[in-house]
Amino acid sequence: MTRILITSALPYVNGVKHLGNLVGSLLPADVHARFRRQTGCDVLFICATDEHGTPAELGAIEAGQDVRTFCDAQHAIQADIYRRFGLSFDHFGRTSSSHNHALTQRFYRRLDAAGLIEARTTRQVFSPADRRFLPDRYVLGTCPHCGDPSARGDQCDHCGTLLDPPELIEPRSALSGDRALEIRASRHLFLRQSQLVEKIGAWIDSRSGWPPFVVSTAKSWLNADLRDRCITRDLAWGIAVPRAGFDGKVFYVWFDAPIGYITATQEWADVAAGRDWRQWWWQADEVSYIQFLGKDNIPFHTVSFPATLLGSGEPWKTADVIKGFHWLNYEGGKFSTSRKRGIFTDAALEELPADLWRWWLIANAPESADTDFNVTRFVADVNKDLADIFGNLANRIISFAHRAFDGRIPEGGAPGDAERKLALDLEQRITTLHRHHIALEFRAAAAATRAIWDVANAYLQHAAPWTAIKSDPDRAAVVARVGLNLVALCATLAWSIVPSLSERVLGAFGRNDAVPRWPNGPLLPLLDDGAGTPVASFGPLVEKISPEKADHLTRRFGA
Repeated sequence: MTRILITSALPYVNGVKHLGNLVGSLLPADVHARFRRQTGCDVLFICATDEHGTPAELGAIEAGQDVRTFCDAQHAIQADIYRRFGLSFDHFGRTSSSHNHALTQRFYRRLDAAGLIEARTTRQVFSPADRRFLPDRYVLGTCPHCGDPSARGDQCDHCGTLLDPPELIEPRSALSGDRALEIRASRHLFLRQSQLVEKIGAWIDSRSGWPPFVVSTAKSWLNADLRDRCITRDLAWGIAVPRAGFDGKVFYVWFDAPIGYITATQEWADVAAGRDWRQWWWQADEVSYIQFLGKDNIPFHTVSFPATLLGSGEPWKTADVIKGFHWLNYEGGKFSTSRKRGIFTDAALEELPADLWRWWLIANAPESADTDFNVTRFVADVNKDLADIFGNLANRIISFAHRAFDGRIPEGGAPGDAERKLALDLEQRITTLHRHHIALEFRAAAAATRAIWDVANAYLQHAAPWTAIKSDPDRAAVVARVGLNLVALCATLAWSIVPSLSERVLGAFGRNDAVPRWPNGPLLPLLDDGAGTPVASFGPLVEKISPEKADHLTRRFGA
């Protein structure tokens, strides 16, 4: 059995995430985890909320709560939303856990012992009004590269450039708005990434299956005189630095957060006897590790986190494949959590079932370039793909079985040339779909799934059992039997993308396996199976989004 370790980028704990965050790592990771389980792999799908750093502190201040209370509440909210979206995490942990504190400090000590940690005096922004040093995200100002006036001290969201607070033009405090900021000396620890360029470069060259833009981003960092990374901050909330003279400082969130993948696995192992996290992370050469993340996270996962793992000198598992995604834009602009712009996951679930969002996002995943979301296109695509194609396929053949065959898969007759040709066509299409899933080609996988629905619909339209039954009941029985099995097959193949809709269809056939198995071998016997099995009827599988509902969505979510 193949072991597949899957992680998606850790969502910040500060507030509900938008659809761009969802499709940028979480959702495709879930689709792949589900598919791999269908094919019989031993899958471990791990994620966690990222709970340290200034986003958590600022979120707590805005909410009027202490940071721990804020993180407790926000973790619970996000976990519930992801459950309702069907994300099938094996464990959804927290980077504020005791495991993450202990392992982060262990990594620090290993790196220090290897000569890869250096204390330096740095220039830090100090606010007299706030009477404290301001970490990067506590400083706002104008980006020196693109002129955006709302850049943060760590990064400009508008152009994506990574920054240091002193680089900002006309900086101000995010806490008080204080503009009388000063630059003062502060002692901090640096991870000497520059000493690991050759090792990281060799590691990147040894990987395969990465999207080209992920490789180019990683190598551009390595080839541009990779800077040593400051891994401590002047904050109260975070993982304490176990070094004399560094009281009151914590590790930088981007140092401890990726370690949370490992510690969330440790938490998973603690829950049940017989689980061993080391089988996944320690000397785990037989494990295939796939990371899913947005393009803003690429430098940290291709350079900084590998620097921690490789620099430790220990046999930690590193990513085999890093699947990066571009942005999902919103009505011509950017989704933004901090600016409350776009469709957020809780609001999306208030309006429509999760599978409608899941389908559209995967079918339009921003894999090779940014993708733009707009309500009009979303409504048109969902109505066509899910209601007119998949929903219509299921509803009309099941309804016919209830009219003509007492709600059962009918007996009688034998498959003919049309069915043999159909089976061969579908075998090839399923092979193609399997290949797209393995290659992490999500848009192509959705298109191949839709094409199989089309083939099934075309078969029923041409064979027309509702017409054949008048003159040839045996032929009508064959077509209905094949058609019903086609519906179950289509649901099985779509389960990784639209699990709730697929489970509703499969449940009508009495198939309630937690994971529907991927079809293997010759297909014709599968399509000619189950005579006498009852099939439950149900209303429309997918209710079309009405013009009135579309107008409502436009008013609520239109830019």
